[in-house]
Amino acid sequence: IVSVASLETFSMSAVGTLLAVMTGLLLALIGTVTKNSKFSIIRYNIKLLLNILRSIPDLVWASLLIISAGLGPFAGTLALAFHTTGVLGRLFLESLENLQSENSDIFSYQGIGFFKRFLYVDFFYLLPQIISYSLYRWENNIRIAAVLGVVGAGGLGQLLTFNLGLFFLDKASTVILTMILLVSIVDLISSFIRKGLQ
Repeated sequence: IVSVASLETFSMSAVGTLLAVMTGLLLALIGTVTKNSKFSIIRYNIKLLLNILRSIPDLVWASLLIISAGLGPFAGTLALAFHTTGVLGRLFLESLENLQSENSDIFSYQGIGFFKRFLYVDFFYLLPQIISYSLYRWENNIRIAAVLGVVGAGGLGQLLTFNLGLFFLDKASTVILTMILLVSIVDLISSFIRKGLQ
């Protein structure tokens, strides 16, 4: 049971972070391309959406999503994805805007459009930041995913709540040790990836 719950927790954190990276990057791109155009209202709305997503805590997201999606890891994954999209989207947006301000004049004089510039130039400048921010959020999300089960979002947290509720302290201790081990493994994976990037 502990191994299944561990896999659920790991999957929740990995899938939730991956969804957030893709959605956050897409929103950041749309927000940047509409910065100095007649569609600047879109950029304002995207920034507002990102602020709303990241201002609502993961546990609140999980509680809300459990009502609509039901108990289990699906609600936990969506909760992580929503909150992390707000955080990463804002970071990606600011990184992209800073990069655009440095390079926009050079490339605009040569008639190179935004998306072509992003695909062939900006993306490779941003890639180390994208990976670094994403790994940092994954490290946070594995900890949060282990706790989200407290409200019924599956994984190790739900198993811990169950065992503590029935005063199975030995089983609860095993779950806590498994949480520590799982977080350590994710931190180790993240460290290896960071060293590889350097």
